[in-house]
Amino acid sequence: MTAEQAIHNFWSSFALPAYDENSVPDTAELPYITYSLSYDAFGNNVLMVAKIWQRSMSWQFLTDKVHQIFDAISDGGKNLQTDSGFVKIYRGTPFYRRESDDEGVKRMSLNITAEYITDFD
Repeated sequence: MTAEQAIHNFWSSFALPAYDENSVPDTAELPYITYSLSYDAFGNNVLMVAKIWQRSMSWQFLTDKVHQIFDAISDGGKNLQTDSGFVKIYRGTPFYRRESDDEGVKRMSLNITAEYITDFD
């Protein structure tokens, strides 16, 4: 499995569709997760952003989902296995912030730091 696949699988593990932020299909229905993908050489840290999207008047669903992701990453980070090593992801600072727009779409924006301990595969 490539690093990109491991990252996609992680974001897809929260019972919501997950899409690379540049590949959201026109037919996608809320709620869903989008994520950015940054890559660098072995041992370098990079910033990534994930967003959980929902059309609702309440923040409860998004807050619950963010807490689930917070727990999944844990204080020491989370290793995402690849064929040639792993990608270690950490909670960024701040971990999340609330965002919304005039169309009733709410989202939580999560800051993630990733370290690639893998070959470029």
